[in-house]
Amino acid sequence: MPPGKKKATEQAELFTASSPKEIQDILWKAADKLRGSIDAAQYKEFVLGLIFLKYVSDAFEERRAQLAKELAEDGIDEERLDDFLEDRDEYTGAHVFWVPETARWSWIATHAKSQGVGKLLDDAMDAVMRENASLTGVLPKIFNRDNVDQKRLSELVDLISDARFGGREDKPAQDVLGEVYEYFLGNFARAEGKRGGEFYTPRSVVQLIVEILEPYSGRVYDPACGSGGMFVQAAKFIEAHRGRGHKADIAVYGQELNERTWRLAKMNLAIHGIDGNLAPRWGDTFAEDKHPDLKADFVMANPPFNIKDWARDESDPRWKFGVPPKNNANYAWLQHMISKLGEKGTAGIVLANGSMSSQSSGEGEIRKALIEADLVACMVALPPQLFRTTQIAACLWFLAKDKSPQGARRLDDRRGEILFIDAREMGEMADRTERILTAHDLTKIAGTYHAWRGTASAREEGLTYKDVPGFCYSADLGKVRDHGYALTPGWYVGAIEADEEDATAAADRITVLTEELFRLFEESSRQQDAVAKLLGGVKNENS
Repeated sequence: MPPGKKKATEQAELFTASSPKEIQDILWKAADKLRGSIDAAQYKEFVLGLIFLKYVSDAFEERRAQLAKELAEDGIDEERLDDFLEDRDEYTGAHVFWVPETARWSWIATHAKSQGVGKLLDDAMDAVMRENASLTGVLPKIFNRDNVDQKRLSELVDLISDARFGGREDKPAQDVLGEVYEYFLGNFARAEGKRGGEFYTPRSVVQLIVEILEPYSGRVYDPACGSGGMFVQAAKFIEAHRGRGHKADIAVYGQELNERTWRLAKMNLAIHGIDGNLAPRWGDTFAEDKHPDLKADFVMANPPFNIKDWARDESDPRWKFGVPPKNNANYAWLQHMISKLGEKGTAGIVLANGSMSSQSSGEGEIRKALIEADLVACMVALPPQLFRTTQIAACLWFLAKDKSPQGARRLDDRRGEILFIDAREMGEMADRTERILTAHDLTKIAGTYHAWRGTASAREEGLTYKDVPGFCYSADLGKVRDHGYALTPGWYVGAIEADEEDATAAADRITVLTEELFRLFEESSRQQDAVAKLLGGVKNENS
């Protein structure tokens, strides 16, 4: 099919697209045409930067139209109207980014062919950042380069212009654009495989953490925030249960190590209308905590699993329960998050299954200390294949600083108890390689936790807790001690005999032990070389 006809066909499809999903698919296919002419490491920023610019422009134009209507109703004549419409305070006061005229999407689309689309986009990104301090250094300026196919870029701009983001009764344009942004993030994660896990956590896993923690209000923290998915789902949870006006009831704090991912997160929060403090720059949470004095009500995180090269300082005051080993940061993440919890704070953390039972390098002793301090509230064993980006089996740790009834909250007293949930058989395959937790699964798991904890939502729904063989069990600390402080749900709920180790946990343990064995081999080899040199020196002296 000739290029012109292809473009016309894509535009026709966009005009007739009846759902955000159809728009997403068409735009993804169009954007994918640029992949070969752009550095793979920058491709995410490139495409998501375009979507973000479209978002801020649409939000600006929507506010402008609203303002024009209000001014007309107030009797402002047309000669004075433009002055009011260009008053930046009328936009920033309504939490809308100020977009200079030459950065507005309508201007870019109109002048793209005559002035060069790449230059216009770079100039627009620069102008938006210059006029909005919170976006300084965030937006990509990578469009006017020799390696970018300007013709295809122009076609993509036309398609984004033609997409029917607005004019829908079910949701505003900004919500549709937010969904497009999330869709692209998910597709990029799948395309990048293991590296995609650095910036993206599967939505159903994030939803489960949010549904269990119920972050209605307070400070929410993620020390490895990736592209900000935890914060977006927290805001959506509040909107679903309390309405859009309550999204500001949470204050968001995050940190991200990767510069490009930090930029994606800043854009993601902005496109969803979330005011967040992700620090002025990216940085290593262990080496340079960007929120040293923060005490959060909720911590939600999917930190990188089993990282071996991390900024370890044995004198770090965060290691109250034991110094984490050099070759694995899992227990460093756990203790960092505990250090961030307020007096009644709770946390939901994704970790590798090995964290539930590992005994290597002092991890068993740290886990014992956490359990004896009564910080562990719930453990959830997740089904396989939830994470397309890794084959490592994962679990959820839920921590709580206060498991008492908490006065007026009238929670059930769960001091000295831990809830175990085995969800390994739950979920359904979205395709041949990826599993998702269904809405029913999320309701069942979260409802079980809320019934156990006796939350207000459980009382409203009439939920009461009881052990279910093969699925959930509430164990006292005595039983956990009997199991050697292992936290693998299968050992408690009855699906696996008490003396039979969970297969995935065993596999993780074998991996850790194998690595330790090879380390000892290397150390033994070094010692042999040292002894040989020493003996050689003695022999030469006696010659």
